Amino acid sequence: MNAFIELLAKIVAPMQRQFINFVRIAICIVMVWIGGLKVCQYEADGIAHFVSNSPFLSFLYKNGSNLVQNDKGELVKEYTLYKNPEGKMVIKNIEWHKANGTYTASYIIGAMIVTIGLLTLAGIWSPTSGLFGGLLTFGMSIVTLSFLIFTPETWVPNLGGDLPTPNYGFPYLSAAGRLVIKDIIMMAGGLVAAAECANRWLKAKKSV
Repeated sequence: MNAFIELLAKIVAPMQRQFINFVRIAICIVMVWIGGLKVCQYEADGIAHFVSNSPFLSFLYKNGSNLVQNDKGELVKEYTLYKNPEGKMVIKNIEWHKANGTYTASYIIGAMIVTIGLLTLAGIWSPTSGLFGGLLTFGMSIVTLSFLIFTPETWVPNLGGDLPTPNYGFPYLSAAGRLVIKDIIMMAGGLVAAAECANRWLKAKKSV
């Protein structure tokens, strides 16, 4: 058994740099893909609940933080009255999102995400770019993970029905919450990529 583990270790150990580059490629694919989709109406609508509730991003919206009364007379965030299900086009909701600045904000967020992804990928060749890309990936992940604190939709709600809801609130992640929690992986990957670039930058400086 030890001989097999030693053989495996000898194969894997020399590939550390390649594996870290694979982390960079993976981060870039996710960032460019998701960031690029921010130009689409459905994706911009789909992040409204995150942006509206975020202390870091809500300033990008004009009305997202407004409190209004719903049909039941309850005070709710205004965006909750104008949710567009993915694949459904509701003109009234789209017009509200236009006035809210939802689409402009999505373009800005998307451009930032794509830029971070490309900087991280550039770390394969440029330690300086990769250092900033990795650290920005870490920072972006902090903002994303904060949605678990500030966005109610990240937890299963207690909607009841024919029977009492057995699992709701913490720690029962909704679909949105399950998407957000995965950013812990992005956070770790960003730090690994940044640290490797930092070491390369310092070695290059010493050799000058």
